[in-house]
Amino acid sequence: MLSGLKKLSLRILQDFSGSNSSLEKTSQLQGAGLRTRAGELWVQHQQEGGNAGRTKGSKLVALFEHPLYNIPIPEVTEKDKLFVVNPMEKFSLHSSGSDEWVSSSKAETLLPTGKTAYDTYPTWLKFHVGINRYELYPRQDPLLPKLLQDLATQRIISSVQKSGGTQLKLIMTFPNYGQALFKPMKQTRDQETPIDFFYFSDFERHNAEIAAFHLDRILDFRRIPPVSGRLVNITKEIRDITTDKKLAKTFFISPAGNVCFYGECSYYCSTEHALCGKPDRLEGSMAALLPDKTLAKRRSWRSPWRRSYHKSKKAEWELNPNYCARVRETPPYDRGHRLLDLIDMTILDFLMGNMDRHHYETFEKFGNDTFLLHLDNGRGIKKSTYLRLQLLATQSYRLSDLLREALAADPLSPVLAEPHLWALDRRLGKVLVEVGHCLARAARPDEVLVDDVGSWV
Repeated sequence: MLSGLKKLSLRILQDFSGSNSSLEKTSQLQGAGLRTRAGELWVQHQQEGGNAGRTKGSKLVALFEHPLYNIPIPEVTEKDKLFVVNPMEKFSLHSSGSDEWVSSSKAETLLPTGKTAYDTYPTWLKFHVGINRYELYPRQDPLLPKLLQDLATQRIISSVQKSGGTQLKLIMTFPNYGQALFKPMKQTRDQETPIDFFYFSDFERHNAEIAAFHLDRILDFRRIPPVSGRLVNITKEIRDITTDKKLAKTFFISPAGNVCFYGECSYYCSTEHALCGKPDRLEGSMAALLPDKTLAKRRSWRSPWRRSYHKSKKAEWELNPNYCARVRETPPYDRGHRLLDLIDMTILDFLMGNMDRHHYETFEKFGNDTFLLHLDNGRGIKKSTYLRLQLLATQSYRLSDLLREALAADPLSPVLAEPHLWALDRRLGKVLVEVGHCLARAARPDEVLVDDVGSWV
């Protein structure tokens, strides 16, 4: 069944590909009149000035209205779009009332007055069509609330194990052929990793996936696909509908009467590490899948600062003081903004406490001149990133307050325990202190703080 659903999902995007026309909406440049000095004094001025009163309401709304969150991306041209679609191609549901989507070449449909073919697309397809060289989704994306709602509420018609990986994950399919990656809850909110665990031995945490998406958005990276929490019925939404025989044979009823399963994977897939419902309800994260690799190829890159994944050996970057200089002279880090994007990802990982970033991915179509995909979530830092980090350390835009507010709307709220939120503020302070030390020691501060904002701030 999975192969059939996958083929239909591929057909949907294939039917929409190959036209010189586009349904992309061009972004309007915002904040054009902003001309003010950068740096710590500038952030302090913003905090003490006009923004101070507005943050009495929603800090998140005020943050996204801030000039630093309205610096425009370059104009998106046809070659900058992941997909170029036919604006005349539309989708319709079968009149019989079934859940199958069909393209206009297979169904005679008339569009309602004032509607375009784009309006007939399911939300997941609109998300895929909107991906470009600079971002997975725009800052003020009207699709985001609907996509998150779909992830949390759409009926699940198929659940199978995701191949590969070290821990159990499921691919869940919706009636409109949208798919999501489900990571089940393995630990409670307040359960901490034992201090004697190696970084490669920890459980994957479903709530970390949810929090990472919102943190990535607050940092204005927008490189993590949308994620929502969801309470899944193990019996009705996994066991009874799966066509995965290997998964199906791992279900059992625990001595406490709860429905459990463990699947097949490299780590923690055994009766001792079974995932059990209460009695059959199980929390998890639902992440929107990126376009299939057969339609949008992705390249996997080994991180220059990956760990050794050995209990006693250290990686070369931990031993060689000249390692960073060598990386800066090695493609693809010797030009463009790839190294700066890697620093962005490193800051995100540090704030989250993620010590297991061994690879990252990019869309092959865009070559080296594109963002890094922050999935399974240098010496220089972008000036825009540094200014936003400074802003998030102020009282009016405290990072922990913003993330708490962002996570409050998730179906599994509270997603993070308070100590986890407080840890974000502490780690942010450490990042700013370290960058400050680098600036103080640098013979050329412009090589530490790389200007990517120009005259916009």
